[in-house]
Amino acid sequence: MAEKQTKFIFVTGGVVSGLGKGITAASLGRLLKMRGYKVASQKLDPYINIDPGTMSPFQHGEVYVTEDGAETDLDLGHYERFIDENLNKYSNLTTGKVYWNVLNKERSGEYLGKTVQVIPHITNEIKTFIYNVGKMSNADVVITEIGGTTGDIESQPFIEAIRQVAREVGRENCCFIHVTLVPYISGSDEFKSKPTQHSVKELQGMGITPDIIMARVDQPMPQYVKDKIAMFCNVEPECCIENLTVPVLYEAPLMLEKSNFSTVVCKILHLDPKQIDMSEWSEMLGRVHARSKTVKIALCGKYVQLHDAYLSVAEALAHGGYENDAKVEIEWVDTEFLTKENMSEKLHGVDGIIIPGGFGNRGIEGMILAAQYARENNVPYFGICLGMQIAAIEFARNVLGYRDANSSEFDPESAHHVIDLMPDQYGVKMGGTMRLGAYPCKVLGPIMKRAYAAEEIAERHRHRFEFNNDYRKQFEEKGMLIAGTSPDGQLCEAIEYPADDFYIGVQFHPEFKSRPNGAQPIFREFIKSAVAYMEKRK
Repeated sequence: MAEKQTKFIFVTGGVVSGLGKGITAASLGRLLKMRGYKVASQKLDPYINIDPGTMSPFQHGEVYVTEDGAETDLDLGHYERFIDENLNKYSNLTTGKVYWNVLNKERSGEYLGKTVQVIPHITNEIKTFIYNVGKMSNADVVITEIGGTTGDIESQPFIEAIRQVAREVGRENCCFIHVTLVPYISGSDEFKSKPTQHSVKELQGMGITPDIIMARVDQPMPQYVKDKIAMFCNVEPECCIENLTVPVLYEAPLMLEKSNFSTVVCKILHLDPKQIDMSEWSEMLGRVHARSKTVKIALCGKYVQLHDAYLSVAEALAHGGYENDAKVEIEWVDTEFLTKENMSEKLHGVDGIIIPGGFGNRGIEGMILAAQYARENNVPYFGICLGMQIAAIEFARNVLGYRDANSSEFDPESAHHVIDLMPDQYGVKMGGTMRLGAYPCKVLGPIMKRAYAAEEIAERHRHRFEFNNDYRKQFEEKGMLIAGTSPDGQLCEAIEYPADDFYIGVQFHPEFKSRPNGAQPIFREFIKSAVAYMEKRK
């Protein structure tokens, strides 16, 4: 039997960054999946960091963690939420990782003393990565987004690598999609195609002629503009597709399919278009548009100036709303400026409080105040990773009476480290060394049981510190439940305060497994409790 020929789609960007290459790639993945194809996605990032794990959230936004423990670009979150497939360590590659791998091979003698060069050694490493994601997932189609913009010096090895892939697998097995800005000049009432033409010319100079021009616009383009772009960029008229701004992100696949996006892609790749089934996605969007209630959730963190730092949390909150007939309005609370004097004012009127993950001691005392406010006022509370640790610290201080209770991360001199460094984390260096990826958890608490309806689950982690078991008995005696543990009972994975309707902290990151057509269970229950709290307050 002949080996299955994987098809490859490459998404590049031009003119400016931030045009939505990731959403384009994710939307196409969903559309092809609706046609019955198995899809895998990946992002190639030109920065020299090994991965985003040690980068500032203000620089990069959130770090997205895959099931197998890779710290990756936030665009992988879009991919997983749209295509509903678990990605892996082959789904994100950086220039830093490429050079790291190549230099390690050179040091170990794998190149047999040859001169190591960008071509072929760097490009071969990139190509191996592209091919591996298809092999690992047994995908029919691999969609690869190239980070940055065409013409960036950092992106050139990636562009050359995908040019070579097309040559190796055959042009009939590759599709190049170029996302460009088509600006509208209101003063002259004109769409300007010249930036797109120049961007395509730059790409052609690198040996790649795009098959599809994805024109990023804020309002519909006249047909003559599309025809002009098609003519000057040497694509078929049907291959100039407008990518409009949509009110809800998840409308993007259906909006793009109005221009027969996936049909065109199937034609280019010589794929059977098959019958497309949009029913599940359309039903989900129907629920989104039909929401009749509104709840306000205070997201209390230290990176709130850049909302992308908590992108998956914000999306998971929205998903929870989709299944509870509720729009979720996020009140972004900077805990660095939250004090005893202003916390009642800042948190008054919210229907739920969530504290997401993070590192470092900035804003910690404000988070502790937010957790205290939630517990004492019976406001639904959800703590994630650091948010669970904050709940434990607050409880130890204000219920157990350990006024100096803290994490050894924040106060090494405290006499009561209710949160401490995990034993296997002593002496390790930064960078990909935390407890990462999916780990099993025994479900014990009532909120956990209600959410999951299972005895054991698996969720993704990203942490170095954990609940200190020396304090487990004291916590339980005062009413704090150990609501989830590792299968051997040693690691505390979740805590609940049963005196409240909804007060839970989890050591894992459930936001990474939430989907628009299937909200993560704890987020679903959190928003359900927030709705009930809102209705009770009326």
